Amino acid sequence: MRTSGFTLIELVIVIVITGILAGMVGLFLKPAIDGYFDTWRRAGLTDLADTALRRMGRDIRMAVPNSIRTPNSQCFELIPTSTGGRYRMAPDTVWDSAHPGSPSAPMDGTQPVKSLDVLSPMSAMPSTGDWLVIDNQNANDVYAAAIKQTVGGKDYWIGNRARIGTVGSPPDASLGTSRISLDGTAYPDGFQFPSAYQGGRFVAVADSQQAVFYFCSGVGIDANGNGTGTLYRLSHYGFNAAYPTACPSSPATVLASHVQACNFVYSPSQGATQQNGFVWMQLVLTQANESVSLVFGEHVDNVP
Repeated sequence: MRTSGFTLIELVIVIVITGILAGMVGLFLKPAIDGYFDTWRRAGLTDLADTALRRMGRDIRMAVPNSIRTPNSQCFELIPTSTGGRYRMAPDTVWDSAHPGSPSAPMDGTQPVKSLDVLSPMSAMPSTGDWLVIDNQNANDVYAAAIKQTVGGKDYWIGNRARIGTVGSPPDASLGTSRISLDGTAYPDGFQFPSAYQGGRFVAVADSQQAVFYFCSGVGIDANGNGTGTLYRLSHYGFNAAYPTACPSSPATVLASHVQACNFVYSPSQGATQQNGFVWMQLVLTQANESVSLVFGEHVDNVP
């Protein structure tokens, strides 16, 4: 009498057939699974590179004119602005004759000033301690410290960049949208800006940012197919008057990892004025032998 069940041979046959079927299924599924993860990695790397390039592009668009400096192809320096506008270039003679105690505040570049009227609306109001920049026509002007002058027993400073004391309203709305007063402690007898570019334009730089350096460090690829480099953003380290000769090595904010290669090229327009330029940026990110290479370009307005 035979009881119901499977013999050992039947079990072995089932195991063999199941193994064959599993191997066939795995053979077809593995490329699809690998392709999914490869696509996922490429999408992540693309998003990382795109975000980093757009962040750099935003700072380039907002940079102080003629402030981009490039020691080599692995880094570049600039000074992002926080706002800007137009200042009064001549006194309001009608107002001044009627209100000698609270005159208008022009800036004509021929003498020191303690305040100036802003004629145009500003996208954001500067804060105490921020920097006012006027007429930066050479690459190092905005980075250099002001020069102290003593005339008639009074000390004042000459330069392109001065610290802001306060921002308030002028005595009357007809004089402008606001009035910027310079730091009275730093410049007790006033600050003299250059004659300025036509149009009476100025920009403001946030003291919380100051100059900014973008740089790549440790670029390459390891044995596992991963990029070894990192893209950094360094800020609030001051203003260095000397043109940089090398990329920074200080700790900084990480913008992108897995960097296999990066390349930054700044091309100012040729000629005496160099009123515009172009920054070309390339990032190559690699993870698990999957690479993405993104190229981004940004025009530079060098008209102060």
